Amino acid sequence: MLISGLLIGAALGFVLQRGRFCVTGAFRDVWIAKNTWWLSALFVAIAVQSVGVWVLDALGVITLSSTGFAWLATIVGGFVFGFGIVLAGGCATGTYYRAGEGLVGSWFALLFYALFAAISKYGPLAGTTQALRGITTEHGTIHETLHVSPWILVALLVAVAALWARHHLTKPRMKVATLPPERTGLNHLLFEKAWNPFATAVVIGLIALAAWPASWATGREFGLGITGPSANIANYLTTGDLEMVDWGVLLVVGILVGSFIAAKGSGEFKIRVPDAQTIVRSIAGGALMGIGAAWAGGCTIGNGLVETSMFSWQGWIGLGAMILGTGAAAKIFIAPRKKSAAPGRVPAGV
Repeated sequence: MLISGLLIGAALGFVLQRGRFCVTGAFRDVWIAKNTWWLSALFVAIAVQSVGVWVLDALGVITLSSTGFAWLATIVGGFVFGFGIVLAGGCATGTYYRAGEGLVGSWFALLFYALFAAISKYGPLAGTTQALRGITTEHGTIHETLHVSPWILVALLVAVAALWARHHLTKPRMKVATLPPERTGLNHLLFEKAWNPFATAVVIGLIALAAWPASWATGREFGLGITGPSANIANYLTTGDLEMVDWGVLLVVGILVGSFIAAKGSGEFKIRVPDAQTIVRSIAGGALMGIGAAWAGGCTIGNGLVETSMFSWQGWIGLGAMILGTGAAAKIFIAPRKKSAAPGRVPAGV
């Protein structure tokens, strides 16, 4: 049954790469471009998964439960993670699928993300992580706090996601260059045609949903997750402990495989070596991602996609903290470059 992790990971990596689904870009665009197009697509993915997850829970296929909310660790860790993804040039899944495309900077970011996630979960920083996550509140979910049925929140989420998507779909948007319309067929759809962000989001939501029963069947009682499996890879490589190789580890390996297949098929795979400054930033960003995700209990997938679908406080507060962290880093590292490159200005050094 572990092989299902590899297959679902490959499907996720393929869809992420072909759909260019980048959560870092979604967060960054909120601050730099004042655009919520990709953020609204993320909400569609969350809504699709949320409906399915609560149906699975109602049918007894899985059993959703909650613990206390580690509020301080979630806020601080989410902010640190959000800051780090700007330096790294991608969030957890974004770094994986860009590594599969041949981006050497993402290789460095991925290496240090896994390393520092392991350090924060199992190594010298484990005590700090445990101390932060030991500060909790009683209720871990929004519906517990409000004393309402989770289905009320499901209905509200679906309505918000649908209206938000409709708002963007009815607005004019810059057209993406595509191949001539006479090209048709499965190969054109899979490797040539530009994918609609909202269609991509629906597919990601369905893949996230499929991960629940597949993972549950192996004894891992959760859906998609990136940080824990990445830390387990680093742990396995340093200790040789085969118990670390679980469904989640095969999932993240599958993301690399799927994104590589997509990039090769679409002609987008190429080994690209960045300059020294980009490599240093990738390393720093990867380290911050690993620490932040370990403290927050999840990354843009574990918290931003999965926990949000369960209406946990960790998921939604963590999502907000990541957006704020991304905004802070964008204002420091991206906004000045945009200003220096604006018409009428001469960039420094030119």
